[in-house]
Amino acid sequence: MSRNNDGWEPRTRLGRKVQEGEVSSMEQALQSGLPLKEPELVDQLLPGLEDEVLDINMVQRMTDSGRRVKFRCVVVVGNRDGYLGYAQARDEQVGGAIQKAIEVAKLNVIKVDRGSGSWEDQPGGTNSLTRRAEGKAGSVTVEIKPAPQGLGLAAAPTVRHILELAGVQDAWTSSNGNTRTTVNLAKATFNALENAAQSRTPQHAREVHYDEVSE
Repeated sequence: MSRNNDGWEPRTRLGRKVQEGEVSSMEQALQSGLPLKEPELVDQLLPGLEDEVLDINMVQRMTDSGRRVKFRCVVVVGNRDGYLGYAQARDEQVGGAIQKAIEVAKLNVIKVDRGSGSWEDQPGGTNSLTRRAEGKAGSVTVEIKPAPQGLGLAAAPTVRHILELAGVQDAWTSSNGNTRTTVNLAKATFNALENAAQSRTPQHAREVHYDEVSE
């Protein structure tokens, strides 16, 4: 059965498979070996996706014509049930930067390897992670460890927001480096979750887009 999303006409092979019903879940899409290149495809498969702006900064650059000002926006998207995306983007307007970042974050969606990896938990849960995860970005390193059900998220606000959107309810976390830089802290957290999921998602299944996007 064909699906439509506000007149969306797929431009990629994976998009056509989604519209025709051959691929009906994000898990199938990530395992297909085909890159995510259309945000509308993600909207079809994850209709409950939420977005959160983590940071907005003004970036100035001198050009031959004078000083040029843009806004850099850091965004995460997630469905609070195991799927998460991250991106940063620039634009001359705040709204434009946010919209660009949201669209690119959708193309970076990963399936988070949730589980009950704490020795204090019974197996089979999805409240935490299955194993320890570590990620780096710039000078920042973030480590996430499985925690027993009911502990909550022992994490800094930025890390906590990301884990909540990913659907992780319980975790121990630690971070090192210049953690006041939100962009690196957020990216390191996403990288940690992506590293934990590497064994479940083919490396060729997606193209990485989460570095800054300009006009």
